Amino acid sequence: MAAIAESVGRTPHSAARRRGIRDVAELAGVSVGTVSNVLNKPALVAEETRHKVEEAIATLGFVRNGSARQLRAGTSRAVGAIVLDIANPFFTDVARGIEDRLAEDDHILILASSDESNERELRYLRLLEEQGVQGVLVSPAEEDLTWLDQARDRGTAVVLLDRSDGGTMCSVGVDDVRGGELAAAHLISLGHRRIAFVNGPTKIRQCADRRKGVRKALKAAGLTLSGSLVEVTVSALNADGGEQALTRVLDQADGVTAIVCVNDLTALGVLRGLRKRGLSVPDDVAVVGYDDVEFAAVLTTPLTSIRQPRYQIGRAAADLLLAEAGAHGQHEHEQVLFQPELVVRESSGPHQPR
Repeated sequence: MAAIAESVGRTPHSAARRRGIRDVAELAGVSVGTVSNVLNKPALVAEETRHKVEEAIATLGFVRNGSARQLRAGTSRAVGAIVLDIANPFFTDVARGIEDRLAEDDHILILASSDESNERELRYLRLLEEQGVQGVLVSPAEEDLTWLDQARDRGTAVVLLDRSDGGTMCSVGVDDVRGGELAAAHLISLGHRRIAFVNGPTKIRQCADRRKGVRKALKAAGLTLSGSLVEVTVSALNADGGEQALTRVLDQADGVTAIVCVNDLTALGVLRGLRKRGLSVPDDVAVVGYDDVEFAAVLTTPLTSIRQPRYQIGRAAADLLLAEAGAHGQHEHEQVLFQPELVVRESSGPHQPR
């Protein structure tokens, strides 16, 4: 409302004009070329003249036109990142790692959320390329990466984020098969033999890999999938999706004593739903999440979760992107694979026979 009131109170002639390099030159009493040298090659300018130009810049509040500078130099200090859902604290922490690493080289991050939509990914990629970004970090919503191969063919550096593709491009990820295995094996070791897995769409690689891990752990324990595993797929990887999944588990499957969730947000929804039904965690149902985001440790019932090094994933991905963007084609792709870790808290406990 304040912005609207302010715009109504002004006339078209009262808008401030952006100060340019010619204004700086005029105020300092020097040439445009001298101002340019102060901005780009200050060592070439005498100290007294440089001070005059710097004072003029401060007086006018001059800000250099970065877009024009990029066009002249053919470079950009911007890097794009397209993630599945920035509302997920996992990606917030990853983005912080990216941002901190880029800042060390005076680069800036442009962040976009695809909401698990390939159409949005394509649109954001086009917009980022139009901005002349040095490259893009992408956590893809689907298995098909053709659109990223095409971006690389156009000269855009690409690094896969929280994902691996087998070596055809740089990537930073976590062994999610191992993570799913750790989660299910933990519950099996506690005596649980009827386990539900709340998963997202398996077109998302992380969801598919975590599912493989859960099933691998059950098979290794000599349990049949048909008798020991209840799988529920949610369309939204958030708390609401988790609570809806819980309803399906409890209404359609008998004897479930433990639930593995594909991420901590869905686990939060599962915990909320169990509380509404008057069920105790872990005595009635044990719950394990995935990601170990910050809130996992401070819930009323602290959440057992599979920890991923979120911040380090972001830093490592930014490192690879800067290296590839600066290699000008002479680059050997690297794949960084972090190992997950089981963090045991109060939400998982021994099976209680009924």
